Amino acid sequence: MGGAAMMLSSSRSKARFLLTHVVRTITASDDNAYRCVYQEEDDEGIKGANLSKNLMAIAGDALKANITAMGPLVLPTSELIKFLLVSLARKMLLGRRIRPYIPNFRTAFEHFCIHVGGPAVISSVQCGLNLSDEHVEPSRMTLHQFGNQSSASVWYELGYIEAKGRMLKGNRVWMIGFGAGYECNSAVWVCIRTSHGDHGPWASCIHRYPLDVQK
Repeated sequence: MGGAAMMLSSSRSKARFLLTHVVRTITASDDNAYRCVYQEEDDEGIKGANLSKNLMAIAGDALKANITAMGPLVLPTSELIKFLLVSLARKMLLGRRIRPYIPNFRTAFEHFCIHVGGPAVISSVQCGLNLSDEHVEPSRMTLHQFGNQSSASVWYELGYIEAKGRMLKGNRVWMIGFGAGYECNSAVWVCIRTSHGDHGPWASCIHRYPLDVQK
């Protein structure tokens, strides 16, 4: 098991990031979602985590609900208007010949920190949000270097971005995490003081990254 320790403060003089939004989506009211990641004993009495075959579909639904709640808080007006017009057109035509409009979240964020539950999770979010390989580079490199750190992985990804010198004052960061329950949580940060993260977890190895890893 890995972990991340972060010091949070209300001091404006010491803070490097400002937390602007937190959106939490829980789907536990649905039995299938509640039991898709469930701790229980097997026939031999050994306790472990049971992962449902429907996990990816349930995670996708939770992410969709979370994005729907997040969008109005962060997207520019132009993207919201596009989404509304397409939604109305689909409703009037019962969805025929019109594809759903996926808002361009790249207009709202410079950086994305995606829960590194595995290559499939990263690829699914990348495809769903239409992100570039550079946007998901911190996620893939964190998975390669530190493995699946569960929701703590988003802090390693933030450290990667800083270690690469990509985090600038005013940049916006979207952290996306998943967990049993089933839940999807988002946190939005704004960088208020540039830092290169020279002493973070990547200090001794950042020069080797990025690597060409299998998706």
